[in-house]
Amino acid sequence: MITDPFAKMASGEWYCCLDDALEAERQITRRAVHQHNTIDPDTRGACGSLLIARLAHFGEGAYIEAPFHASYGVNLHLGAGIYLNAGCVVLDSAKVTIGERTMFGPGVHVYCADHHRDPVKRRAGIERALPVTIGADVWIGGGAQVLPGVRIGENAIIGAGSVVTKDIAAGERVAGVPARPL
Repeated sequence: MITDPFAKMASGEWYCCLDDALEAERQITRRAVHQHNTIDPDTRGACGSLLIARLAHFGEGAYIEAPFHASYGVNLHLGAGIYLNAGCVVLDSAKVTIGERTMFGPGVHVYCADHHRDPVKRRAGIERALPVTIGADVWIGGGAQVLPGVRIGENAIIGAGSVVTKDIAAGERVAGVPARPL
C-alpha cells in the first residue's frame, strides 16, 4: 500500500487532498501563479519565471495569458507553441499533457480530480487524480471544460461551452453538454 501522498496521487489511487504536504505544494504554485498573473502587461511574451520553473515542461514559444490558475504545476506538460487564453484553469493533480500548437479559448478548464462518491469520504477530502491528454493542434473553444481521465486526439475541435466527459478521436469536432460529435 502506498503511503506517500504524492505517490498515491500519481498512481490514481484514492488519497486525501487535505494532506499538509500537498497543501504546501499548492501554496508554492499559488505564489508562482500570482507572479505570472501580476507581470507588467507591457512585457510581451512574458510568463512568470516561477511558473515556468514550476511546470513539468514548458515548450518553446508556449504562451499563457493572465489570469491563469494551476493547482500544482509540476504535473503540467505544455508543448511548443501552445496558447492558453485568459482565465484558463488547469487543476493538475494528475499529469496533464497539452500537445504542440494547441489553443485554448478564454476560460477553458481542465480537471483531473475525481471526488469520492461517498459523501463522508468526500467531506474528508478523499479523491483520485486521473490524467488528461490533449493532442497537438487541438482547438478548445472558450468556456469548455475537460473532465478527469479524458484523452483528446490531435486536430480535434471542441466547441465553446462544451463539457468533455469522454475521449475525443483525432480530427473529431464536438460540441455541447455533454460534448457530442457535430
